[in-house]
Amino acid sequence: MFDKQPISNSSIPYPDFALPRQLAIQHKHALFLSAVLVLITVFAVEYLTSPRRKLPPGPRGWPLLGNAMSLGKAQWLTFTEWKKTYGDVVYISAFGKPIVILNSQKAAIDLLDRRAGMYSDRPDFIVAADVIAGGLALPFQHYGPLWRRMRRATHEGLGRGATGPFRPTQLREAVNLALAVLAQPAAWPQHIRRASSSMVMSVTYDTPPIESEDDPRVKDIIEFSGRLTRALLPGAHLVELLPWMKHIPSRYAKWKREGEEQHMKFTKVFENMYRSVAANLENGIDRSSVCASLFKEADRNQLSVRENTWIAAIMYIAGSETSSSALEWWMLAAVAHPETQKSAQAELDTVVGRARIPTFADLPHLPYVRAMAAEALRWRPLDPLGVPHRTTQDDWYEGTFIPKGTTCIANLWALSRDPALFGNDAHLFKPERFLEGEEGHVAFGFGRRVCPGRHVANDSLCIGIAAMLWACTLEPARDEQGQPVTVDVDGFVDQGLSVRPVHFACSAEPRFLEAPVILAGERELLREH
Repeated sequence: MFDKQPISNSSIPYPDFALPRQLAIQHKHALFLSAVLVLITVFAVEYLTSPRRKLPPGPRGWPLLGNAMSLGKAQWLTFTEWKKTYGDVVYISAFGKPIVILNSQKAAIDLLDRRAGMYSDRPDFIVAADVIAGGLALPFQHYGPLWRRMRRATHEGLGRGATGPFRPTQLREAVNLALAVLAQPAAWPQHIRRASSSMVMSVTYDTPPIESEDDPRVKDIIEFSGRLTRALLPGAHLVELLPWMKHIPSRYAKWKREGEEQHMKFTKVFENMYRSVAANLENGIDRSSVCASLFKEADRNQLSVRENTWIAAIMYIAGSETSSSALEWWMLAAVAHPETQKSAQAELDTVVGRARIPTFADLPHLPYVRAMAAEALRWRPLDPLGVPHRTTQDDWYEGTFIPKGTTCIANLWALSRDPALFGNDAHLFKPERFLEGEEGHVAFGFGRRVCPGRHVANDSLCIGIAAMLWACTLEPARDEQGQPVTVDVDGFVDQGLSVRPVHFACSAEPRFLEAPVILAGERELLREH
């Protein structure tokens, strides 16, 4: 018998399951690493070949926020400083939105004028344009068929060929303004705003002169203008930075609910004003006005009553804001640079004399007066950044890539102070720059988005300057010691739709004894007209 030995467990040859498991793990690691390498390669190729590597230069931003924290007040001054570091075309982003800043006339003209087909859209203005104006505010509308029809109708009502019938109204308000400033120089800003409102309302709605800003006919429009202006101010509404919020139902979004209520309220007001002109036309009272033109051509332009209503309303608001702002900046320039008044007044005495007021027939023979108007628009752009454009497709410019959907801002402040165009004294008010022609400033915008009311606005500014300087000598107010009070030529008040000078006091004296009498006589004749 063999002795029975105990068998050790360790001596039994079990299969080695650990080896296949290790091989499987190694295989998975290899697959993972391969996938990672493939992704890295794809991303590397994508990065190396992406046109976004060729974006224009610009300041570095923060993750997610981009450069949003740098977009504070007086952005045109910030953008102008960036030009020194990054050049004429600067790229930034805000909450993922691409933005290109154009800091030279060449870049702005090359893109916004010469490539207008892809640079004529607008970025979103959700509260102001989409909600309060119901998508019917022409300056802020997206580029498309409705915009083209509304734009054509506006051009027909305000184009150069249509401005002649408006000139008696413009002359009337220039005379009224000169008389008011002579009578109450301390209230000159109010006089300018009343005159501008009266002129634009007459041109738009064929109304009698406005005697004051408290006129009930304009109270509603002034209220709407203020509401729209506040909605356009940067940071006024969070939805402009977080567009997904526009899908929140009105009952949960106070800003949307209030905006929709404002839209309905003001649409009713504006429609009543439009329909009053239509009623006059139907009764045989046919006088020139923007509304009359819109009503007559409504079928041909394929525009509804509501669409025509909003064309007229926005033209009134934009026109009165820009006309009054331009005259206020000119007043500041005239007081700060009295030598320019003397040059213009010498010209007026030679061409017009002192026995009658200047008229539109005199303007072609008053190059210095016209140059003052052009220089005022250059020296202080009414809106230093204009209304932004937006690209509708990818584009390349001088070796840099501009993506589709980029907001393009023409920095009119920098464009108007370019030493290469206007010399090292570009910060000074010098009408002599425009004695050989009034072109050169870019106050009225670019391309297909150029201001349709620019001819009316320029005519009003020129005749207003001529009437004021024919009748008045403007000087700074004096302190208790009889010394001239220094005016602030660098200050400004940003009102959203326009930028105005900081208020300053001035005096206005008749240039000769007969001036107020002649003005008063002309006022009566123009009233009869």
